[in-house]
Amino acid sequence: MVTTYLDHLAVERGTAPNTLDSYARDLRRYTAHLARAGVADLRGVTEAEVTAFGAALREGDDEHPPLAASSAARALVAVRGLHRFAHLEGITDDDPAREVRPPAAAKRLPKALGVDDVLRLLTMPPPDGDRGLRDRALLELLYSTGARISEAVGLDLDDIDRADRTVLLDGKGGKQRLVPIGRPAVAALEAYLVRARPALAARGRGGPAVFLNARGTRLSRQGAWGVLKTNAERAGISAGVSPHTLRHSFATHLLEGGADVRVVQELLGHASVTTTQVYTLVTVNTLREIYAHAHPRALG
Repeated sequence: MVTTYLDHLAVERGTAPNTLDSYARDLRRYTAHLARAGVADLRGVTEAEVTAFGAALREGDDEHPPLAASSAARALVAVRGLHRFAHLEGITDDDPAREVRPPAAAKRLPKALGVDDVLRLLTMPPPDGDRGLRDRALLELLYSTGARISEAVGLDLDDIDRADRTVLLDGKGGKQRLVPIGRPAVAALEAYLVRARPALAARGRGGPAVFLNARGTRLSRQGAWGVLKTNAERAGISAGVSPHTLRHSFATHLLEGGADVRVVQELLGHASVTTTQVYTLVTVNTLREIYAHAHPRALG
């Protein structure tokens, strides 16, 4: 049943592969939990078993440590989806997970670097050599477009229009969006594509990927994350660096510069403006700090 449900998500719903992998792990844990409770069939599951599984996610059990609230919520979403699917398909008479609610995940503010830190980071890769030119182009592109690392390494040569200064990104769920690129990023890409990529491509099979590794094949997400991490360390930026660091910085700096939140939503490829609005909390906090230090009566 789990396999059928995952196939449904992949084919009918177009669920992203990474999400499918997470759901598969969550549902394997769920079926193991049911087996330990002596339940071998979804038709025998009651609301009590689903609730007990939610508690095990948050508190841990003999085989698994406790999960963070966000991960526990995702696992319960997978379980609720499985039972809803089974009920709609007529496999079970009811939906025992219908009233079980995932724990509300704490809304954490995304971490963003200051503009000076970003500019210092972008100058860390050497301005020559195959790897230095590639790394500089990658970091410039990430900050200029707000692309996810997976979107950047997924770029093919035809996705970049240097004349129009735009890039076509493949986002979550196969949704594409066209995003403008700043002139420094275009210049960095031009230098890499002309002076470095041909040498890297000669070591592989000459595929269409924009960013190549030392073997001439497509740079992986892990490889791109390593580029960011290494250059952040060189720049003396040790705290708050993640694969989304430049994406968060892109969004925060746009909003601080006066961009409309719905424009930023489109640029980031968020399905809902609610997701983007978390960045407005960052800018409000920044304004509050400035106010507290600058206004003579702020602390009065």
